[in-house]
Amino acid sequence: MSAAASILVRDLTKRFGRFTAVDGVSFTVPRGQVFGLLGPNGAGKSTTIRMLCGLLRPSGGSAEVAGFDIAREPERVRNHIGYMSQRFSLYRDLTVRENVSFFGGVYGLDRSRLARRAEEVIAMAGLEGAENEITGTLSGALQQRLALGCAILHEPPVLFLDEPTSGVDPLSRRRFWDLIRSMSSAGSSVIVTTHFMDEAEFCERIGFVSAGRLIALDTPDGLRHAIGEDLFEATLRLSPGVRERVAGIEGVLATSYFGQRLHVFCRSGVCTEDGLARALRAIGIEVHGVRSIRPALEDTFVRLAAGTEGGGDLT
Repeated sequence: MSAAASILVRDLTKRFGRFTAVDGVSFTVPRGQVFGLLGPNGAGKSTTIRMLCGLLRPSGGSAEVAGFDIAREPERVRNHIGYMSQRFSLYRDLTVRENVSFFGGVYGLDRSRLARRAEEVIAMAGLEGAENEITGTLSGALQQRLALGCAILHEPPVLFLDEPTSGVDPLSRRRFWDLIRSMSSAGSSVIVTTHFMDEAEFCERIGFVSAGRLIALDTPDGLRHAIGEDLFEATLRLSPGVRERVAGIEGVLATSYFGQRLHVFCRSGVCTEDGLARALRAIGIEVHGVRSIRPALEDTFVRLAAGTEGGGDLT
């Protein structure tokens, strides 16, 4: 493994019988980077994470985490990582401090180090004064921050977060991401799986996963340019059959609804705002405005995913 890489993945594959959940995935994560695996439910993100954590044996390929081979040295991998699953993993009937003490024992922290780290993670989680509260009575956001604190008690060099903010309000998600960025700034490598497109903006690099395959890998800005198409947002009267009619306009490659507007993907350099508006009116569509826009990550992902499936129109 490169001295600068915390995670090195080569053609990683996982099959369950005839079903291939992860199909030849390859990527690297340098030290101190926040790396996002982005994709819909069932895309293979969690299966990838579990293999990298030494919890699932791969069917093919290889990977090293913190310098250890996930197939040959899974125990050593687990000793050098933190893992927070999408399902709340703490004991709800224990107090905050009891949970911290329990996980400190699991990680083998001696008494003095546990005492120091316990105070640090309780402060990080914003739980000073609540050490004796029953964990199950805390808000979802506080439980989430406590779970993160327990995952990093042993100060692991690599942290895996598997959809950690599911079911948490947007403000709490933003605060949670502030904690993640502070850990990466301190040198920890962080892999996060998510299906929230806005969360992916916080990652330094993103891997788009669809049907078990890594279909794109770049920075957020790099991914926006990956589709090589022009995107327009049309404000128009939505009615049955509109998308099908728009798809017949010269230069239009695909369309997708975006709230009450229609996003129209065109071949690069073929369409203009005025030209597309005129073409829409020419086929009897009532148009209130057309503007060229910068693709959001959601636009990029659905277009790339459609390309792997041979699709055109997007839902």
